[in-house]
Amino acid sequence: MKTTLKSMALLLGLGLLPMVVNAQKKIIIEDEEPNAVVLVSQDKAGDEIVKIMHSTRLPHFREPNAPRFLLTDTKGRFALGIGGYLQAVAEYDFGGIAKDIDFFPSSIPAKGATAVKNQFQMDITTSTLFLKMVGRTKRLGDFVVYAAGNFRGDNYTFQMLNAYAQFLGFTMGYSYGNFMDLAACPTTIDYGGPSGIAYYRTVQLAYTYSKLKHWQFTGAIEMPSVDATYGSYSTDKNASVSAAQRMPNFVATAQYHWGPNSHIQAGALVRSMTYDSYNKAGDLSAKSQIGWGIQLASTFAIGKNLQFFGEANYGKGIGQMLNDLSNLNVDLVPDPEDPSKMQALPMMGWYAGLQYTFSPKVFMSATYSATRLYSDNGWPINNSDFYRYGQYFVTNIFWNVTNELQVGAEYLRGWRTGFLDNSTRHANRINVMMQYSF
Repeated sequence: MKTTLKSMALLLGLGLLPMVVNAQKKIIIEDEEPNAVVLVSQDKAGDEIVKIMHSTRLPHFREPNAPRFLLTDTKGRFALGIGGYLQAVAEYDFGGIAKDIDFFPSSIPAKGATAVKNQFQMDITTSTLFLKMVGRTKRLGDFVVYAAGNFRGDNYTFQMLNAYAQFLGFTMGYSYGNFMDLAACPTTIDYGGPSGIAYYRTVQLAYTYSKLKHWQFTGAIEMPSVDATYGSYSTDKNASVSAAQRMPNFVATAQYHWGPNSHIQAGALVRSMTYDSYNKAGDLSAKSQIGWGIQLASTFAIGKNLQFFGEANYGKGIGQMLNDLSNLNVDLVPDPEDPSKMQALPMMGWYAGLQYTFSPKVFMSATYSATRLYSDNGWPINNSDFYRYGQYFVTNIFWNVTNELQVGAEYLRGWRTGFLDNSTRHANRINVMMQYSF
């Protein structure tokens, strides 16, 4: 009996051995990243799925890397990845504070608002989870369905960051706005980032054409919304209030690229901002103001280890698209010369930065940024401390301890200047960060 059992076990082992060897050769595929193992089907098309998973990652530095493990169908044409990162940040303000978990010059308190000059905070809400499905089809070509979120909702609830589908050059859903250059964003621990950067998310329908050598063109319609300061400078019934929007925002960009990490991009945005207005008789009418913006952004290599990042934005009524101004509700403001009207103010934002790579594991960067809100028709007339000019400086260093673990340290300084009171207030912050990707 024992001899029979041993014989059966030997035969079973010999029968399974070729299957195990075959699985080791084809089912487990080493990815480009060291120690990254991807489980795929026996079909060799699994390699293509892995490449799609990597190539369709958005170029913003905060976007999670491709997940370590994938689930695929039996033919290797579809794959689902689940991943993200855990990020913990400790912050210490000194010599002045910014009253926000993110470092916005607009959040530096007004004179007399507080006597506190130091502040300690910790944050883990930027930790991100995502689901990503990629596939290769005959009719739709390579396609992506992606959903991601972090814990920055009210009371640390999970909130959506991205939810979109991409195929045949189209993007449909909720994602970064198209009046942005994701690859030109400088790396910061501070989640807010430079004050003058164009940074926002929105529901959109966009199309990107990239079949010409060195060129890429994008056209998009985006969900309209208006962040305005409504009301009136008058004491009578003349006033303006929010209203439903009647037109989408229109965005177009053109990008010329050379080399793997070098490009220049020009963008334009046009929007119609609708509001309801009461006249002197108390009658209500719908009115609109046109907002517009232009942008020039670039990143390019300077030699082997140095990278430049930069962007300049100018326009009217684009406050919600510019990082620091998005906290102030200045897409539209009351017109002091006509209490029944709203106006779109001119505004500007820009940044320039350099990143130096010491080795594949260590790099550091420094960025300076500024934002300016201009007056029109005497606005503002009753708030001399309203934000006029903000400056933002950041320098940091990052160490990729392993492929999954990154640590960093950062220094920030911000300046805030009011409209009529030209005195400038400032704040300083030290950030330290640990991030583990999975």
